Amino acid sequence: MLITGASSGIGAATARAARAEGWRVVLAARSAVRLQGLADELGGSQQALAITCDVTEWADQERMVADALEAFGHIDVAFANAGFGGPRGFLSDTPEHWREMVLTNVYGAALTIRATLEALKDSRGHMLLTSSVAGRRALPGSMYSCTKHAVTAMGEALRQDVEGTGIRVTLIEPGMTDTPFFDKRPTVALQDDDIARAVIYAVSQPPHVDVNEILVRPTAQQG
Repeated sequence: MLITGASSGIGAATARAARAEGWRVVLAARSAVRLQGLADELGGSQQALAITCDVTEWADQERMVADALEAFGHIDVAFANAGFGGPRGFLSDTPEHWREMVLTNVYGAALTIRATLEALKDSRGHMLLTSSVAGRRALPGSMYSCTKHAVTAMGEALRQDVEGTGIRVTLIEPGMTDTPFFDKRPTVALQDDDIARAVIYAVSQPPHVDVNEILVRPTAQQG
């Protein structure tokens, strides 16, 4: 299982859950120190391979996949999870931050699809993308919501594109989740482990079952 954005939050929780289920994992993120620490925790390079990767850079994504295939021989699951948010309001953020957000959340996810697609065809594997509740309904002034709408569309576009290949496609759509994504801890929130369990549920289904979307909210979340 290859996971981008793996150094913290949902990515790290998913890596831990996957290892607990016996998966070998490829951990990709920009934070080399945190990534290597997680890889060591999960069994070292024979079980958890750390690869420094900026998902907005095509060369990094190509190298990530090449290193994963060299280490483990195949990729059964790819989880395009890297992403971040920003303040709401079209006058509340900087154009530079918007650009980085769009490149990471949208372009980066698309590059992960492109980089892993041939390997997933070979393994008749599974592609997952992290969208959001914000990718199902527009949030006022939220560029982040706009990027996640794009990811939601990307997941469905990919599902149609790979029809007949055996590849499964799942959108993971968390509601409010207590991860490093937020500067202030939300009062009503899921834990990153809750989202990791949703990922494991999707990938553990038999090959003829494709769980296309998992929308997960905390019980008390409004909207």
